[in-house]
Amino acid sequence: MRPALGGHLAMLAFSALVAGSFALGSRAANDIDPLVMTAARFWIAAAVLAVLAYVMGAWDNRVFRAPWRFVLLSGLISGYFVSMFEGLKTAPPISTSAVFTLTPIIAAGFGWLLLRQRLTGRMAVALAIGGVGALWVIFRADLQAALAFDVGRGEFIFFWGCVAHALYTPLIAKLKRGENTVMFACMTLLGGAVLTSLYGAQAIVATPWKALPGVVWITLIYISVFASAASFVLLQFAAMRLPSAKVMAYTYLTPTWVICWQLALGAPPPPIMILIGIALTILALVLLLHDDDAPKAAT
Repeated sequence: MRPALGGHLAMLAFSALVAGSFALGSRAANDIDPLVMTAARFWIAAAVLAVLAYVMGAWDNRVFRAPWRFVLLSGLISGYFVSMFEGLKTAPPISTSAVFTLTPIIAAGFGWLLLRQRLTGRMAVALAIGGVGALWVIFRADLQAALAFDVGRGEFIFFWGCVAHALYTPLIAKLKRGENTVMFACMTLLGGAVLTSLYGAQAIVATPWKALPGVVWITLIYISVFASAASFVLLQFAAMRLPSAKVMAYTYLTPTWVICWQLALGAPPPPIMILIGIALTILALVLLLHDDDAPKAAT
């Protein structure tokens, strides 16, 4: 399999798994502190990857060199996850996932700053189209709200988490030093677990774990195993094979996957006008995936 093709397949799976965290997270966001949920998911996901690395014989002691890298990476990704659950308290999952689709534009800027990855004309047009589609969904197809820049509190909070996620992606390629991907992801998650546990220790102790509703436990297991452990490996695998903007381009599929998740969970379909914005994000993805002349990140 060509490295680029492997990166594309990894991100396709990544987008589907991440979408599930929006759909399920919206149902659990008001029943548990976002910091507590993030700390728990990191501990579980780190344990899953550590066991996986040991079973696969992929344990790599090189990850213990320069541990400051994992403090930086885990701080960024912790901020992203905490902001996502905080945002989902008030913002609809489709709208929140649309904010996530702004990440490729921001990632393109960070990719240039850190890795000198340049945008082609097609990529710039695609990112612009995707951004318009995302904003159309964020403002709920309301032109007056868009002109007034009437952004919801949840969307605003999550936007800053997306900035952190966009910086995290090129930093993987910048800071990774040949370590095994599973172990590198494991250390990032472990760093996040330690940071969020220290910062949220009081909230963790005060959480009535036995009284939490079932949806919280279902969401926690899903986001820990699938939306954290599996998606971290997929993202880091792809980040070493594709430019940062292309990696994050797959976030354009997230609102579509969220709609599929929502329908599967019994929610009504979104308004037709919202689908216009989602169609634009899919068009942006298609344009980006046909841009074969864009420079690749180092393999």
